[in-house]
Amino acid sequence: MRNLILSLLVFFSSLSAHAHGPTPQKAKEAIAINAPVAKVWGIAKQFGAIADWQPDLKQSTGDGLLQSGGKRTLTFQNGQSLVEELDYYNEQEHEYSYRLKTENPQAFPTSSHTVELKVNAGDTPDSSVVTLKSRFYRGDTGNTPPAELNDEAAVKAMNQFFTHALNGLKSKAEQ
Repeated sequence: MRNLILSLLVFFSSLSAHAHGPTPQKAKEAIAINAPVAKVWGIAKQFGAIADWQPDLKQSTGDGLLQSGGKRTLTFQNGQSLVEELDYYNEQEHEYSYRLKTENPQAFPTSSHTVELKVNAGDTPDSSVVTLKSRFYRGDTGNTPPAELNDEAAVKAMNQFFTHALNGLKSKAEQ
């Protein structure tokens, strides 16, 4: 009986060792901005207007809904587009979260992603800290994705998107 139990344990543990497929990836970036929370939030809260401060985007349009279900379409500099949808929006807490609604790995190399944006008070009344964090899967969820759609490409793209977005928001808010 003991040998049977040991054999079953070895068998089931070997199954998990041979599992394939994507694992969730994460990204998190933050920036200090020399502008009060109200000013920074006034810019960042316009879900459909991210192209006003995110230089990777040629255009963004939204349906104007600042609540769960609100949608925006992002058009990247390469002309490719994707759609994102708000999951959560809180005016008082200066935060929202959204997810990829319509994937397009040629626009952005993820097959799914969720992102949280939060504006907090900084060290002084005239400063803020903005944090972006995400959980996502690579653009190709197969066992052997091409280099442009693998985990590394997705992590690099998300971190770069966050860095450009935060630097753009900082530049706009500090004007």
